Amino acid sequence: MSIEAINEQLLRAIGVGVALLDLKEFKFRFHNDTFAEWFGEPDADARLTDFFSSLDPEALREALSDGGRFATETTFKVKRRTMTVAMDFNRALDGGERIAVLVCQNITRIKELESMIDSYSMMVERNTRELKREKEQVEKLLLNMMPRSVYEEYKTFGVVTPRLYDPVSVLTLDFCGFGDMVATLDPGVIVSELNDIYSAFDRIGEQFGCERIKTIGDAYITVSGMPDAAPDHAMSVANAAIRFLRYLKQRNGSHPVQWQCRIGISTGAVIGSVVGVQKYIYDVFGPAVTRALRIRGHAGPMSVAADGEIAQLVEAKFNRISMGPRELVGGTETEIFRMEAVADQPQTYGSQS
Repeated sequence: MSIEAINEQLLRAIGVGVALLDLKEFKFRFHNDTFAEWFGEPDADARLTDFFSSLDPEALREALSDGGRFATETTFKVKRRTMTVAMDFNRALDGGERIAVLVCQNITRIKELESMIDSYSMMVERNTRELKREKEQVEKLLLNMMPRSVYEEYKTFGVVTPRLYDPVSVLTLDFCGFGDMVATLDPGVIVSELNDIYSAFDRIGEQFGCERIKTIGDAYITVSGMPDAAPDHAMSVANAAIRFLRYLKQRNGSHPVQWQCRIGISTGAVIGSVVGVQKYIYDVFGPAVTRALRIRGHAGPMSVAADGEIAQLVEAKFNRISMGPRELVGGTETEIFRMEAVADQPQTYGSQS
């Protein structure tokens, strides 16, 4: 057997599609079995473009004349399976006649792997975005439950150290006749109204350096002077209290549901910490909170009540009208003041427990 015959047998046996073409008309001069298996058997007059219609023969001829090489890919179906083949054309000489050697390699698996990698990358990217979004939602939720500095401590160390803050000022607020409103209004209306009002209170409180601690139904508690100390904490809660009342008055002028609140403010010490393990919440408790809650019980509708200490701290900008000594829950008796901004007109006062 001649060397040429051996070479031809080898070319026919390998798993790579091989074909020889004349460069003048791109007619097939040779092809192996693998090529025929993939693309069909070329007849005597078959040209390259009969098999690969998208191939530009002029570009191929130009590439082979300049650099002697041209590479491309083609995708087709073999027995309902999609195959991708890399086609590599190289110029050669056959007895002085110019020919092109076409080598076709099955890169289907490589393409499948590339597609899998792309899909995996997209999935990882999508999951990363979802995790980031969930993290932001959790962070937003936690920031709604605790001050940012407390949240940062919790995020870093996993715990929040209980701290004594002294002095701070506390504002407590509830709505008059809330029980009757709950019984007569649609629950969705109640929740929507509270969301609207509490959101406005939050904005007002933030404006004056107050940190909303929690809401329980119609009870709203905000504090100034913690977690960062604020020398004007008393003035902050007093200003917030007056703005809360003004906001409700304006809102009642344009909304069908009428709200009236009563506010108690006090100053003193509180302890701030995360309470609970599984259903934890940041909470404050201590003398100032207890006192503000009890003073609130002596405030009339749409008015602010304060004890003597905080009333004295803000007397430069607020009128304090004595309501006389009142007995707070627990048996202690103290003088309670109704607080009004200097520009506000006095209103009819009625005590309501």
